[in-house]
Amino acid sequence: MPLTLKNRLREPRAVLAPGVYDALSALIAEQSGFEALYLSGASIAYTRLGRSDVGLTTASEVADTLARITERVSIPVIADADTGFGNALNTMRTVRAFERAGAAMLQLEDQGFPKRCGHLDGKTVVPVAEMCGKLKAALDARASDQTLILARTDALAAEGLDAAMERAEAYLACGVDALFIEALRSPEQMKMVCARFADRIPLLANMVEGGMTPVQGADALGELGFRIVIFPGGTARAVAFTLRKYYASLHQHRSTTPLRDAMFDFDQLNAVIGTPELLALGQRYE
Repeated sequence: MPLTLKNRLREPRAVLAPGVYDALSALIAEQSGFEALYLSGASIAYTRLGRSDVGLTTASEVADTLARITERVSIPVIADADTGFGNALNTMRTVRAFERAGAAMLQLEDQGFPKRCGHLDGKTVVPVAEMCGKLKAALDARASDQTLILARTDALAAEGLDAAMERAEAYLACGVDALFIEALRSPEQMKMVCARFADRIPLLANMVEGGMTPVQGADALGELGFRIVIFPGGTARAVAFTLRKYYASLHQHRSTTPLRDAMFDFDQLNAVIGTPELLALGQRYE
């Protein structure tokens, strides 16, 4: 039986979860040896919509993507559920949908609408009482206590670190399974958060290349006290960088030959996605 995320978080070593946005990125991440994955709402916006992370994706789009991923991989998936996509009742529906789609953990944040990427300016946050109501609704809506609820606060940018930590205290009191204080500005702030919460509940560290939080490795963050480390958008940024290089080369040379050493051929990609095994399985039923 696979190790659940809930049990894995009892171990001292931090869980490193790369960002994914579809079944192919999730499959390759699993094959690379990761123990968990992070389904990034921002990366869904980037890849499915070609748009920014400013609240344009819907709950059904994320749930559909999540279901396709969990059908293909066996490791736990942490799902970005934004604000729950509405009020407490919407949050309950989101939790039930994402749990049916296979989420091991749902991340819920306290931003106002329209929400935006945690590393963009101009964020607002809802009242603490409203967020606590949504978190309690989320906890009541889940069918299994193996489905974890991660509470995220974006209050640091709007209200300051002290207010963000007070919000985290309130969310902890609701009974959530993990905490995430978004967009910490410095190693000193990260240490302060860990000193206050790390011995009481798993903390998540969000590493965004070019974002507001200093990027550190998972081992160093684990030493600080973080139990979950995500690099949510790095996958989409790496793919976008590679695609721009690929398309520029194809446009210039009118052939893929110059980049053949930097890409899979037909058989190699089929090996990655398991085409020989799938065809062999089909032959069993002929």
